[in-house]
Amino acid sequence: MSASDSQRATIRSQTGAPPRSRSPNSYRDSTLGVFLLLLALRIANALTLRTFFQPDEFFQSLEPAWQLAFGPDANAWITWEWRTQLRSSLHPVLFATVYQVAAKLGDVCGVRLSNRADILLVAPKVAQALFAALLDYYTWKLAEKAYGRRSRTAWTTLALSICSPWQWFCSTRTLSNCIETTLTAIAVYYWPWHWPGLARDRHPRDQYKVQKKHAPESLGSLGQLRLSLLLAACACILRPTNALVWLSLSIPTCWQASNRQRYVLVRETSVCGLAVLACSVLSDRLYYQVWTFPPLRFLYFNIAQSLAVFYGKNRADYYLTEGLPLLLTTSLPFAVIGLWRSLSGRILRASPSSRNGELRILPRLAWTSLIVTLSLSLISHKEVRFLYPVLSFLHVLAAEPLSTFIPPQSPKSRKAILTLLVVVNVLIAGYASQVHQRGVIDVLSYLRHKHEAHNRLSTLAAGAGNERIEPITNTTVAFLIPCHSTPWRSHLVYPEIDAWALTCEPPLNIPLSERSTYLDEADQFYIRPGPAAWLGDNMEHVQTVTASGSRSGSHWARQDPKYKRAGRRPWPQNLVFFEQLEPVMKEVLGGTMYKECWRGFNSHFHDDRRRTGDVLVWCRE
Repeated sequence: MSASDSQRATIRSQTGAPPRSRSPNSYRDSTLGVFLLLLALRIANALTLRTFFQPDEFFQSLEPAWQLAFGPDANAWITWEWRTQLRSSLHPVLFATVYQVAAKLGDVCGVRLSNRADILLVAPKVAQALFAALLDYYTWKLAEKAYGRRSRTAWTTLALSICSPWQWFCSTRTLSNCIETTLTAIAVYYWPWHWPGLARDRHPRDQYKVQKKHAPESLGSLGQLRLSLLLAACACILRPTNALVWLSLSIPTCWQASNRQRYVLVRETSVCGLAVLACSVLSDRLYYQVWTFPPLRFLYFNIAQSLAVFYGKNRADYYLTEGLPLLLTTSLPFAVIGLWRSLSGRILRASPSSRNGELRILPRLAWTSLIVTLSLSLISHKEVRFLYPVLSFLHVLAAEPLSTFIPPQSPKSRKAILTLLVVVNVLIAGYASQVHQRGVIDVLSYLRHKHEAHNRLSTLAAGAGNERIEPITNTTVAFLIPCHSTPWRSHLVYPEIDAWALTCEPPLNIPLSERSTYLDEADQFYIRPGPAAWLGDNMEHVQTVTASGSRSGSHWARQDPKYKRAGRRPWPQNLVFFEQLEPVMKEVLGGTMYKECWRGFNSHFHDDRRRTGDVLVWCRE
């Protein structure tokens, strides 16, 4: 809390004057206005995002959702996690509903097929923007609960969330971590922070009288408690590791609560948890067509069978030295100070105006952030997004030191520092969301528009009245890039775009002792035997696409026993690869009918050498 906030609150508490506030309707209208502004901001954020971050953004949400919405003939890419029932179906069901509504809207309005494709591309982004706006909003509301309504420090929290490069880069993506984070922020806001644990603060002979007198106030709204527990259960179903957040919050709450409060909490947790679990089990039964429990299977595959290590292994200090700096960027120093002050109790001593136990929020948020970070550090496979649920907590903690550092009448030097921090955040957010790894997104737009132009789909209307005499011809594409480097059907849209890519299935049925030598298809392509040899072993004879070759020569090349075995793939109309592979492709396909027809910038640098340089498309003339 800033000095001015604290002084005003102290004067009010000493004089007995009630806190100044406007009418409830005025406050409600102002908060609604804030939310609508946040929603408009996040929709703009979602629609202007041009870069690639994680494959899970598409393959763990939009691809199964696409299949749910449009059926198996829509050619969605369903990864091994869904075939082995590791993921909850609740997340793709949400986006499948969004797809169906968008498709129905396009059919009813009779828009052109190309515009219908654009609607399907945008619909999940707008839906996710709603969750991103809710995350900003409830981060601000949680700060108001900790620092006071309309306090300067609460507004500072909102500014931290809005100006966060990570929020701009990640919050509108269709990752399960993003919805998990939003659900967590809302649930934490409605958590019963007002429970003071009256039974522990009084003499035993007074406990019954005090509990009876304050029972309605101490129990608060059961509706809010139930909402908190329902959302917490949903977050844990989506991401089982979210249980770390709720263990960190619920254990001290139970410890400090009165007997009646503890009974209510256990009862409501059981009821809400079982209700969400029943919905999840039923949804998974309908989706997988068998009875299954994905959270348990997720833990078994990733921990008991150590399959998570197949996708990367990090140092024990990764979250402290890389994860938190990437998550917080310029707000890291203030978050560290806020964390230390909350853990040491200095905020409690510095804020005498806080009553009704509201400042329990700050120490518990601090402990929760610390426990979650240290617990996840024990797992070998680490990613920054796994810490995402505690970002709103860290923003609340960072707001008080930042607000103190930049008081209303701060010197120009500090205002200059603040301006510099904002500029740095804007530059980072702009580069990450508009520049770095944009080629792998742009290439799919090129392929989709090329397919539309070839079939004149931009002139045809969607809906029941659309009848096309000529069938839509297929567009064939091969992605010779590391697996899951691009989105898939959520961006290709048309099932007639017949595409394939290198795969990276994990060693599901291989003993642990033999996994060190296991190579997936993408590894075989790049490492052993190498791109040129792989193309020679897995594709048709180059003579079939040689510009100078005759039609009969191409026919007899296909009849060569060496090239006739099962599993050889025909050369597609379009080859997609990174610039790093260009010398090999020129060596293998020099003198063929393939020519470069599109090149798009992707990144200035990359930690994977296979993904360096531009993205290229070679088309067969």
